[in-house]
Amino acid sequence: QVQLVESGGGLVQTGMSLRLSCAASGSPYSANVMGWYRQAPGKQRELVASITYYGTTNYADSVKGRFAISRDNAKNTVYLQMDSLKPEDTAVYYCNMRRAGLYSYDSWGQGTQVTVSS
Repeated sequence: QVQLVESGGGLVQTGMSLRLSCAASGSPYSANVMGWYRQAPGKQRELVASITYYGTTNYADSVKGRFAISRDNAKNTVYLQMDSLKPEDTAVYYCNMRRAGLYSYDSWGQGTQVTVSS
């Protein structure tokens, strides 16, 4: 069982920044892909950003140029730097880590609220 612990969410004003962190424990095997998802009220959960073991990144069009995902493989931790936040970024953000093949796992964090006020 891989446990994910998230931190960094909160309430900020439009244009401000937040950095989310998510650390994994419970497995010595690194995730192939780490990512952040978000879900706003009444909307489907969507992928915000993902990153592979060697650093290949992918971003939703809505956050491209404003958010940056990174990972520390030694700490098995993923980060999401969120700049120029907008009210439409308000959502519950979920950390996800996946590993395929031997000793596979697919783990989710508990979710952390990000609220951007105008």
